[in-house]
Amino acid sequence: MLLLIQYTFIFASVLTLVALGGCFSEHGGVINIGLEGIMVIGALGGALTMKYIPAGMPAVVVILLVVLASVISGMIFSMLLGIAAIKFSADQTLVGTALNLLGPAVAVVLVRAINTAESVDNVSSTVVYRQAKKSFLVNIGSFEFNWFMLIALLVLIASYIVLYKTKFGLRLCACGEHPQAADSVGINVYKMRCAGVLISGGLGGLGGLVYITAGVSEWKFENGVAGFGFLALAVMIFGQWRPVNIGLTALLFGMFRALSNVYMGFDALVALKIPSAIYNMLPYIISLVVLVFVSGKSRAPKAEGIPYDKGAR
Repeated sequence: MLLLIQYTFIFASVLTLVALGGCFSEHGGVINIGLEGIMVIGALGGALTMKYIPAGMPAVVVILLVVLASVISGMIFSMLLGIAAIKFSADQTLVGTALNLLGPAVAVVLVRAINTAESVDNVSSTVVYRQAKKSFLVNIGSFEFNWFMLIALLVLIASYIVLYKTKFGLRLCACGEHPQAADSVGINVYKMRCAGVLISGGLGGLGGLVYITAGVSEWKFENGVAGFGFLALAVMIFGQWRPVNIGLTALLFGMFRALSNVYMGFDALVALKIPSAIYNMLPYIISLVVLVFVSGKSRAPKAEGIPYDKGAR
């Protein structure tokens, strides 16, 4: 049971961070379908930082540098969506889909190039970060606490405060609901939407890092992030674009994902003789069922996905 709770919290942390990223982008009026690709690039930035960071550095410094690397990598990659969708009014869904295809491809090419340069015998797309990963873990009895769990909680609280209690958040939401009205009172809609996309990229990149370090000490980037970007979109929709609801929904989806890792430890589940593939599919099946019943009643920001035309009224 303790292992189930441990994996539930870490997978919920991934979903919370990435779903909050999508929440910021869509509250600004930009649909970010490209969270999957952003997660991969953020994971790549963090993984390479863990690989090359000097040994013996304080854990706090390691955590700070790795988190910054993943956040900045995700933000830089998300700029492709911002430029295409905001500046050139491109179809946001198509651009997001392109990012999902581009992200894993870029990661695999870069990692293979690095591994090839370091060793002619190692041309895989795997990055090993065994030593640096220990900085994120603290053993509390039999429970393995990961600092990302705390980071995700703090980001969740900060997101609620920023979106609903600050001038920036209220302006961002206004740009996603009625950008023309926001513009009429002096709010720069283009800048606010760019800010939303950049925050989305940073949180998505951090979520990708958390995912690849959840239970392993190396990652083969050909595997991507197993659809967690799309799962986070389902969490965001089910959570009605509200941070608190997103956090609670992430716990539910995280529990179903955790079952695929620990079901062998429950005699009742083993007795059912359900193939392991079913447990792996469970969170995605649940997301489809949830979206069927919830998506029709969900209320997304009114102007999301609609390119802003300053001359239109």
